[in-house]
Amino acid sequence: MLVDSHVLLWFVEGNRRRVSPAMRKRVEAAAAMVSIASLWEIATKNALGKLRAPDDLPERLEELGFESLAVTLEHAWHVRSLPLHHRDPFDRLLIAQAQVERLPIVTADGAFGAYDIDLIWD
Repeated sequence: MLVDSHVLLWFVEGNRRRVSPAMRKRVEAAAAMVSIASLWEIATKNALGKLRAPDDLPERLEELGFESLAVTLEHAWHVRSLPLHHRDPFDRLLIAQAQVERLPIVTADGAFGAYDIDLIWD
């Protein structure tokens, strides 16, 4: 499974209101992946003051057992074929990665439902 950026932050923060214990167990039990695009998004929005992220986020994700998913040429090129249901370029790249790799996405973002991908949420 591929974990969306906002869910990653909630997971790292231990936000039980946003990530239920059952969802946490499900993510921990799976081969959960973090896209490099998510780290890029978080770093960018953190630098712009749009969100807060721990300075040691990459290390914490590794400690929590997340695997990284690189952005490949195929992922980047696949974005061109996606309908414009979602205009956020980071999310569009995650959707492309999920389609190419045939991975479900853990997200609370309802806009992802407009695409041909499997979604996981409480």
